[in-house]
Amino acid sequence: MLHEATISTLQDMRLYGMAQGFQNRAGTPQHAELSHADFVGLLAQDEKTYRENVRLKRLLLNAKLRQQAALEDIDYRHPRGLTKQAIAELSNPQWIGAHRNVLITGPTGIGKSYIACALGNLAARGGYTVLYTRAPRMFESLHQARGDGSHLKALLRLGKVQLLVIDDLLVTPLAESERRDLLEIVEDRYATTSTVISSQCPLKEWHQAIGDPTIADAICDRLFHNAYRIAL
Repeated sequence: MLHEATISTLQDMRLYGMAQGFQNRAGTPQHAELSHADFVGLLAQDEKTYRENVRLKRLLLNAKLRQQAALEDIDYRHPRGLTKQAIAELSNPQWIGAHRNVLITGPTGIGKSYIACALGNLAARGGYTVLYTRAPRMFESLHQARGDGSHLKALLRLGKVQLLVIDDLLVTPLAESERRDLLEIVEDRYATTSTVISSQCPLKEWHQAIGDPTIADAICDRLFHNAYRIAL
């Protein structure tokens, strides 16, 4: 009964990790020999692990990644211009803290989205907030936001997330409103957050595909500066 009361008290205090840990450990021979301090230390670690797992689940849920992808599962057997060295460098999430971008280009079906989602997964596991979006859907949502008065709020959300993953950018040349929205997003994120972009369009053609030369200069300058470039 004493154990049940302790577990109930921990749950009432929302110490769910400690409650589960206490239930699993109490009464087992290997833990009966521990000092009180060591036993409490294990329960504290149980609570820390529980909270980290809850946060990770929340980050992954909010990220809305298109694929369940991981850098560890990338296939290098087929040559496509992707090196283990490049991925190894990106496997350290320090590039996110340094606010660097990753630009992935190549033809359809070659794995751009998988790599982009794997980088998003890496960021979430590192404790960063992540949001995945396909460029056509993003621009459509921003267009609708203009009509209901939530356009600025939508831009702010895209601007503040620590890692924004934009998939399928420049599938078609940008319309006037789209390139202005993209400029606002890139400007808000410049040197403060990181962005991963995948595109079928080679980097050398981005300027033309964006359209307006002045806006294209600003967008490309901010995206290309200090960016990792993966051409598949």
